[in-house]
Amino acid sequence: MEEYPTLELGLDTEGVRRIREIAHEVGAFLTGEFTLTSGKTSNYYIDGKRITLSPEGAYLVGKAIFDELRGSEVETVGGVATGAYPIVTAVGLISHLEDKPVPVFIVREVVKDHGTKRQIEGHLKEGAKVAILEDVLTTGGSVMKAIEAVAAVGCRVVKVIALVDRDEGGGERLRKAGYNFTALLRVAH
Repeated sequence: MEEYPTLELGLDTEGVRRIREIAHEVGAFLTGEFTLTSGKTSNYYIDGKRITLSPEGAYLVGKAIFDELRGSEVETVGGVATGAYPIVTAVGLISHLEDKPVPVFIVREVVKDHGTKRQIEGHLKEGAKVAILEDVLTTGGSVMKAIEAVAAVGCRVVKVIALVDRDEGGGERLRKAGYNFTALLRVAH
């Protein structure tokens, strides 16, 4: 019988414990044969959007990240296409409800070839200190591309937060590059 990893807490809070329960309730932790964005194959898949597109999951993920950023130097929060879009929105909504508005933006994988022709959409001011959000981190390639896009417009990434770290090198890659990285949940192999 094949062994599968487990979903463990990256941050041990009541909210994150509930997020882990929701992951199982909504079927976000799948087993089978999958090809990941990184090109790697895996015997499991984490569909972060199943969590962040559920009403309770969206609220709890937004709240957990907002709380993690409280007191930090982060001025705005951005997300990686497309998995972090609901996370960024949730953080923005929570920040409004907490009467501490945090502007948000999204980073496209490639520059649009129509309209404004932007890679970054939303609210990002030059020189801002930002947090980059991701739903599921494997190698960190998508996050590094987003960091490069943000740096290209004169901003500095001071925090990276993932909903789930698959613990396949991405978190370590970010830390070695000097980024303050946190994951709400992590995969234990």
